[in-house]
Order: sequence, then structure tokens, then C-alpha cells
Amino acid sequence: MKMCCKVLKRVFLLAVVLCVCSGFVVAGKGYSVYRKALEETSLEDKVASIQEKASYTEYEELPQIYVQAVIAVEDKRFEDHMGVDLLALCRAVKNDICAGAFVEGGSTITQQLAKNLYFGQEKDLVRKVAELFVAMDLERHHTKEEIFELYVNAIYFGDGYYDVASASQGYFGKKPEEMSEYESTLLAGIPNAPSVYAPTRNPDLAAKRQLKVLERMEACGYLSTEEAETVAETAAGLLAAAQ
Repeated sequence: MKMCCKVLKRVFLLAVVLCVCSGFVVAGKGYSVYRKALEETSLEDKVASIQEKASYTEYEELPQIYVQAVIAVEDKRFEDHMGVDLLALCRAVKNDICAGAFVEGGSTITQQLAKNLYFGQEKDLVRKVAELFVAMDLERHHTKEEIFELYVNAIYFGDGYYDVASASQGYFGKKPEEMSEYESTLLAGIPNAPSVYAPTRNPDLAAKRQLKVLERMEACGYLSTEEAETVAETAAGLLAAAQ
């Protein structure tokens, strides 16, 4: 029995050492990818390319409820972390290991911005590490408002809309600052899976996603139960009328 325990301990220690060594290797490769990406195009130039868009929307032009909706459903600790949410990351790693595949990213808003700036949608561990380095750079050089502003001007909303202004105009015929509570919370849910949640393609799924946004807003304290229910009733009424 003692011999068996010793063998198990040695196997466990060996597994830990191998994991640590693998972690260092992946981190090193990720850092190399990050450095190469910045050498090809600086972060300043990437940011400028977004800010130069004709449809660029500044933070002050966004309805507060839209900002709150995005944070609630995408990154509830956005205001507190430095680009990486360790709690969400650990949860994602655990779920990915259990599933044996990339099923949950644990990405913050800053990480998603970093991915859109440099790395595309490919799911790869080395790219994920490179993304973390870019996210930390973004946090060092930009305020939270600037990061959020860049994020909503660089994400895809479905139907060929690659920023919040194009999406609000395309879906609602309005500028971002003119969006209602219903429209703001609907739009906030789309980027998670644009081809699935685009209201012009799958209105029922878009409505279900909006309910998830409202639930998260209520859980985060942005909306009271009554306020969330009012928006949900408006959404249900408009969906029924459209059908």
C-alpha cells in the first residue's frame, strides 16, 4: 500500500512539473507571437485605424443602459480588472478541460478587443496568451472608457455591421445615442454570436438572448426586477407584433 502511494505521489509530481514546463513553453511562444504582431503593426496604429472610421462613435454618444448591458453580459468585472479576469479565466480553463475542447473563452472586453485588433477568431492557446499581452498593453495605455469605446467600434453585429453605429442604424434606423432601452439591450446581446442572434435572421433567438442580457443586468444591479420586466414586456410585444 505504501509503495502504491509513493508511486502515485511521484506520478502526480511529474504531472505537475510537466504542466508547469508546458505552461512556460506556451507563455514563451505566446509572447513571441505578441511581439511579432506589434512589430508588424504598432498598437497605436491599430487603434488609430479604428478611430479614423467615418462611423466611429465616442463613449459619450452611447446610451448608459447600452454600456451597462454590454458590461453585464460580456464582462461584469470590466471596471475592476487590468485586462484579464482571473476568476473567469480559471472557470473557462476548468470547463475547457472537462469538455476536452475550447467551449468557453473567459475573455474580457479588453481581450476581445485585442483579438479583434490582431488575432481574428481562431481558437488557439498560444494565440490566447498573445492576446493577454495585448490586453495588458491596452489597459496600460488607455482608460476603461477608451477601451470600451474602441471595443464597440470594432466588433461584428451581424448583417455586415462592424461597429455600433452601423448596427444601430441598420437594425433600428437610429444613431446610437437615440436607441431606446429595448434597442440597447437587444443590440448588446448580438456580438456573442452575430449569425445566430441577428434580429433580422432569428428574431426569436435574438429575443431569448435579450432576456439573458436583462437577467445579467438585474444580477449586476443595473436594473431592478420591475425595470427588467418592463423592457422584457416591450420586447415580447414587439416580437408578437412582428410575427
